Amino acid sequence: MQSEQIQQELTLARDKGPLREIKIPPCPDLLRRLRNALSSSEPDMTEVQSIAAADVAMSGTLIRVANSPVHLGDGAPCVSVGQALMRLGIRQTTMLMQQFLVRHAIPVNSTHLQRFWERSAKRAICMEYMAQRAPDLDPDLAASHGLFCHVGLPVLLQSVKGYGGTMVEAAARIDRPYVVTEDANHRTNHAVVGALVVRAWGFPSVLMASVRLHHDFTVLNDREIDPEVPLLVAAGLVAEQLMREHESLPPDSEWLAHRADALHVLRITDADLQEWGEELTLQLDYAF
Repeated sequence: MQSEQIQQELTLARDKGPLREIKIPPCPDLLRRLRNALSSSEPDMTEVQSIAAADVAMSGTLIRVANSPVHLGDGAPCVSVGQALMRLGIRQTTMLMQQFLVRHAIPVNSTHLQRFWERSAKRAICMEYMAQRAPDLDPDLAASHGLFCHVGLPVLLQSVKGYGGTMVEAAARIDRPYVVTEDANHRTNHAVVGALVVRAWGFPSVLMASVRLHHDFTVLNDREIDPEVPLLVAAGLVAEQLMREHESLPPDSEWLAHRADALHVLRITDADLQEWGEELTLQLDYAF
């Protein structure tokens, strides 16, 4: 499925199909400003710092992360946003800001989605880390995919009657994938709705496509699609496994079925995974 086909699918489902009643939260103004500040080859650091300081809670989050054992080292604690930005660097700062803004734009208050945003943050951390080491994987797209790939879950839960029951059923069934149960009950699924959020918020089409296809692992062997899409889907699968190892959980069925293809697409080995899992431990311990 190409990006153009996904665009058509979303438009049709939004205009005449099952997505008509889905309530998409508006993209936060501060997130739009942040993306504009980062859109040029030379990011506007003054604007990034201004955005970070515009929300007291976001400022506090950046300072807290900068003072965590992951980043503090032997240095003195940060007491300002500017100091936190200098210590974290532009990529880490903007990733944390994006996580904060998305998290507060789509609040999750449900027992069905306990630790949802914490796990989304961990996934983004894993994927951004992998992008520094796996060939051709863009760090910003990788972190955004990790954050957004399951964002359709809370949006559906807030918009669709009975979706909480579907989540329980889908998680319990071992005879078919999660998205198949969603489709059977509601004629749509969280991958489609997540892609709709990404499109509505103006993110790149490749991110829209990777979110839409993140449970469609035929894309890992698709030579016709934008090559960044299978890279992101493969990295998302690896990130999920790294998180599960960190949480002492067994591999899920998707990893068992598609592990070899994911490693092939990313051009990495089992030794890489073991090394990465060890190096990510501290970052995942302190993910917010």
